[in-house]
Amino acid sequence: MADIMTSKERSERMSRIRGKDTKPEMQVRQFLHGRGFRYRLHVKDMPGRPDMVLPKYGAVVLVDGCFWHGHVCQGGRIPGNNSVFWQAKIAANQARDLRNQKALASAGWKVIRVWECQLSTKKMREKTLTRLAARLEALQPSQGT
Repeated sequence: MADIMTSKERSERMSRIRGKDTKPEMQVRQFLHGRGFRYRLHVKDMPGRPDMVLPKYGAVVLVDGCFWHGHVCQGGRIPGNNSVFWQAKIAANQARDLRNQKALASAGWKVIRVWECQLSTKKMREKTLTRLAARLEALQPSQGT
């Protein structure tokens, strides 16, 4: 099926897709804050500007959209239209994610990734967020913070 929008209209629509303060990110932030975890948001001087940085635990939390970051779930499927473009775009995103994750890990940060699909239903969201909190609590808090 052909795209019903002009290139300009499509560009305008795509430009409105947010990179921060997304619904999945807000769900994770509200959950962690409600359980006493404190974090910094989108730290500019860190590789990839992680969604949440928890200095006390030496951890960063990345909340990634399944489509944009190429997750292997239903939400991460490549569209049939213009698939060559989308495959290249998603592959570039994944390569950038990997570079950033390696840079964070080599700087001593524990990287925890939460996928959008893990927050899609109430039951999955509760399970995922409870597991996230347990992983963070298992990390030894840094001295002096």
